[in-house]
Amino acid sequence: MSNKKLLNEKLNEALTSVLPITVIVLLLCFTIAPIPNNMLVSFLTGAVMLIVGMAFFTVGADTAMTPIGNKVGSCITKSKSVWVIVFVSFLLGVIITISEPDLTVLANQVPTIPNAVLIGTVAVGVGVFLVIAMLRILFGISLSTLLIGFYIIVFGLAMFVPKDFWAIAFDSGGVTTGPMTVPFIMALGVGVSSIRSDRHASNDSFGLVALCSIGPIISVLILGLIFPTEGAYVPVEIPEMEHSRDMIALFIEAVPEYVKEVGVALAPIVVFFFLFNTFIIKLKKRPLIKIIAGLVAAYLGLVLFLTGVNVGFMPVGNYIGKIIGGTSYAWILVPIAMVIGYYIVKAEPAVHVLNKQVEEMTAGTIPAKAMERFLSIGVATSLALAMIRVLTGISVMYFLVPGYLAALILTRFAPKIFTSIAFDSGGVASGPMTATFLLPFAMGACEAIGGVDRIVTDAFGVVAMVAMTPLITIQILGVEYRIKTRREQAARERVQSTISAYTDEDIIEL
Repeated sequence: MSNKKLLNEKLNEALTSVLPITVIVLLLCFTIAPIPNNMLVSFLTGAVMLIVGMAFFTVGADTAMTPIGNKVGSCITKSKSVWVIVFVSFLLGVIITISEPDLTVLANQVPTIPNAVLIGTVAVGVGVFLVIAMLRILFGISLSTLLIGFYIIVFGLAMFVPKDFWAIAFDSGGVTTGPMTVPFIMALGVGVSSIRSDRHASNDSFGLVALCSIGPIISVLILGLIFPTEGAYVPVEIPEMEHSRDMIALFIEAVPEYVKEVGVALAPIVVFFFLFNTFIIKLKKRPLIKIIAGLVAAYLGLVLFLTGVNVGFMPVGNYIGKIIGGTSYAWILVPIAMVIGYYIVKAEPAVHVLNKQVEEMTAGTIPAKAMERFLSIGVATSLALAMIRVLTGISVMYFLVPGYLAALILTRFAPKIFTSIAFDSGGVASGPMTATFLLPFAMGACEAIGGVDRIVTDAFGVVAMVAMTPLITIQILGVEYRIKTRREQAARERVQSTISAYTDEDIIEL
């Protein structure tokens, strides 16, 4: 595919990802949540930057991150050394997580933990659990057994951790598996699974995202045991903009900050790749230039993405949430969030990639349309529950404990492939739009309803809820598929037994 065609394709994907939110926001602005004109123009400018930034970033991910992942995965599997796989997997897990844009967006909104501390803690968690995920594939360990064991550890740890860390920990697990991390670690998983020759090897390549989502939860909970909570939530300030020149100045002034931030985030990947290429891969000039161009595209895309999010998108999400939360009909937050959730997941590029891969890997047994429908229902439900939390102040654990318990019980009834896909879907569903719009939206509503003191405990957790419900809905799809398959098998056996009951003379007579 030519670079121009690829960019056009990614622009279309980004447009369909951002457009539903943009349309819904415009409808709200012209009806129940009016906003100043300068904010509206700033929001639309931010939306354009998001679309262009996501397009360039995903082009970079396709032309640089995925090929690097494939090359590294191929090299470490050829070595057939467990220690090499462990070391490289941990290193890559840490490096790739640091550059994840969704994590950066979340870290910028967490008031009680410094950005570098939160990002570093999450990166170590992903590194450790990427190693565990690789060893699981290598030795064919049951995913459901690992999930049950690790979630017991998660909820056991949570009992000793300040409640301020609960929602942040689960949100960290959701945002980590974003557009940078997912294609990279899945490419590694396919490479490692190729070592095995048994019939379950390809199915075991699913589940990496699921395990890598647990790592940040555990690492942030451990951080909560040793790190003192400091700082407080600072309400979002709506910048003063008298005219269009002021608005443009806000965007221009923000760019140098994100140029530096993205440069620091991507530097470890660039250094690792060039060292790996110099001493091990030794790519020829043409593919090397293509990867370098992809890294440049990813860099440019991230700068545009973060600038558009922080200057144009997040303040409007927060403001609208605050306006609606301050009305006498604040309950309308629930249906609004459900509509947003239903359409966001349908338009999420990473979800389309996963659905397509699932359909191909299962030879059409699990249709992409069915996956999409159950994911949409799951995310819509999760956002309704998240808004109920904002309205009532119910602890996130009253939703997460029974939710994960139901998901883990379903692992015993759903086919293994559905369990792997379900837990992968949870991480993929909580994409860029959740961290960039829905979380600020919930924070604004929470501030209007209960004040700033409730934000850390009640507004955070939106990403966690989005990541949880697909675990249940996709496994329910799996149970439905298993029942349907058994009925079809039973029907075929009845037909076969009926046919076999006839003698040759009976068949001739018929």
